[in-house]
Amino acid sequence: MQSFVNQSARFQPADDSLAQMRVAYDALCRHFTPPLPDGVQLEDHVLSVDGRHIPLRLYRPATATPSAGWPCVLYLHGGGWILGGLDSHAFIAALLAQECAASVLVVDYRLAPEHVFPAAFDDCLAVWDWLSVDGLALGINPARVVVAGDSAGGNLAAALCLKARDRQGPALCGQALIYPALAAVPTEPAASEHADAPLLGRDDMAYYLAQYAPDPATHADPRLTPLAAANLQGMPPAFVAVAEYDPLRDDGVLYVRRLQASGVAAQCHLGRGLLHGCLRFWQQGPETARMVRALSAAITCMLADQTWHGQT
Repeated sequence: MQSFVNQSARFQPADDSLAQMRVAYDALCRHFTPPLPDGVQLEDHVLSVDGRHIPLRLYRPATATPSAGWPCVLYLHGGGWILGGLDSHAFIAALLAQECAASVLVVDYRLAPEHVFPAAFDDCLAVWDWLSVDGLALGINPARVVVAGDSAGGNLAAALCLKARDRQGPALCGQALIYPALAAVPTEPAASEHADAPLLGRDDMAYYLAQYAPDPATHADPRLTPLAAANLQGMPPAFVAVAEYDPLRDDGVLYVRRLQASGVAAQCHLGRGLLHGCLRFWQQGPETARMVRALSAAITCMLADQTWHGQT
């Protein structure tokens, strides 16, 4: 992890402006993005809905599409709701397409502060609504979809599961969350124990939330803070990976415990010795590689409609 921190520190913004933060973040993402694996191809698409255009990127195996369509991972990227896009998480989207023998659809949702809550959520919901009806237009089987995301993307994925549960149509087959942000105030004791952790501290999370949801009146809305939901019954099976030295660690831990108490199959994978954002380091860090293997195995099981027995 020290090597990961040292490499990440090379990509500091030139000043404290949002524009420079995005330049630095994009450079960091490129540094940790390997070439597209052999046997994986990508396509860019745009979903037009309600007068706006949502860019999408589809990764899939470079083989014939199954007659029922590809099982699909709907991937929602992290970046504190203010950073990232189609390129920022290519490293994990391409890997999941390869390891899970599935299509992976990445959503370039609107970013804050230009577009505040619930804009990002609304974009993700619009993509799921379209995918659940017209997925075959992209060769995707709408009955075999797992939603996944890291950090802010994990937040959006959990929120999408709550909304999808209460709507008619195909159900999501599972949720795979990587160090998700699930509460307006990160859950204790990790929030205090790791308030000043490298790469993401408690003050960083407060800043990101203020950009995305500047109105405190929205902070109890489950679309923003899924842990605020009173009822988690009927949610799709869950795999939640958390990093030991992350102020968000206990958001994921508490979410899994509440899912299990509600009768939902859920597993919490603790990445020992890991930091927030470590997913990018999977090729160099053995413990992060173990997290990625667990993630891929869980998603593959959910997509294959096999019984998912979550455990902590």
